[in-house]
Amino acid sequence: MHIIKVPCSSANIGPGFDVIGLALSMYLELHITTKPTEPPTPTNPLNCTITYTGVGAENIDLDPSANLLTRTALYVLRCHNQRSFPPGTNVHIHNPIPLGRGLGSSGAAVVAGVTLANVCGGLNLPKARLLDFALMVERHPDNVAAALYGGFVGTYLNELNADDMARVEVPLAEVLPQPAGGEDTGLTPPIPPMDIGHFRRFDWSKELKAVAIIPDFEVSTAKARGVLPLQYTRKDMIFNLQRLALLTTVLSDSPPNPDLIYSAMQDKIHQPYRSTLIPGLTEILQSVTPSSHKGLCGICLSGAGPTILALATENFDKIAETIVGRFKQEGITCEWKVLEPAEDGTTVVEVPDS
Repeated sequence: MHIIKVPCSSANIGPGFDVIGLALSMYLELHITTKPTEPPTPTNPLNCTITYTGVGAENIDLDPSANLLTRTALYVLRCHNQRSFPPGTNVHIHNPIPLGRGLGSSGAAVVAGVTLANVCGGLNLPKARLLDFALMVERHPDNVAAALYGGFVGTYLNELNADDMARVEVPLAEVLPQPAGGEDTGLTPPIPPMDIGHFRRFDWSKELKAVAIIPDFEVSTAKARGVLPLQYTRKDMIFNLQRLALLTTVLSDSPPNPDLIYSAMQDKIHQPYRSTLIPGLTEILQSVTPSSHKGLCGICLSGAGPTILALATENFDKIAETIVGRFKQEGITCEWKVLEPAEDGTTVVEVPDS
């Protein structure tokens, strides 16, 4: 049996929209077993069964031809001339990562999918190549690189040439024929160019933890992007660039400087516009400060939201309770967790079958 663990991630940290991400200690976990003597059947032509526990279990599609995680794995396998999983593959998914809350649930699923293919197919691909495959399905390098490599990362994508532009993002319809589970065409899906995404890990202050306040509603990434303007003023762009230039360094300082971190985490590119989707967001970001809450260093929207990420050294419960209370005024319930950077990123462990 193999166990794959993939951390959740927070992207768009403060002014770092589509640039920086942070892997956090909440893990999507896969347990993979195979029974080579189990033959394919007409009802299971992909040789794979899925079981699932965790968040949103009632809405998770357990058909391997439709589930995002296994479809991603099949994309990678078929790029390597393997049309299905090894006979008798069972994938048990345990997922504590809230869906659609800005904690990288889809990025974690895609990273888990490419890693699953690497394990099941015996492909021995390095993480750099797995990143290419993941970015063909999930075009958010800040989430994907953080989940794959771990820690606090900065990322960018290559400018692809005209030939590659058609392959910028692989429609899942190209991974499996439509409708899902239909007859295998035998075609090889688009293979990613080499090194389409780049990342660099930054240091992280050992004193800083992340308090994730998770409201009980979803914000889709598409909707959150839909409220953003197509153009920004030079003034707003300079505002963000100035702060981003400091942020990746000040978050590594030990001890951290709360006032400097708080000011460096201000943003004018995405958070002001997404306040229309998240009741109370503007007030929370402006009122929860180092002067009002001991231990607080910075606060921002996590990913597309609605999760709020508060970086702090202490007083976690009071910080969380204030934000939970503000959401409660809007009729919104929340849960909250104290998380730490997941330094190892995605891991694979082989354990003896019990």
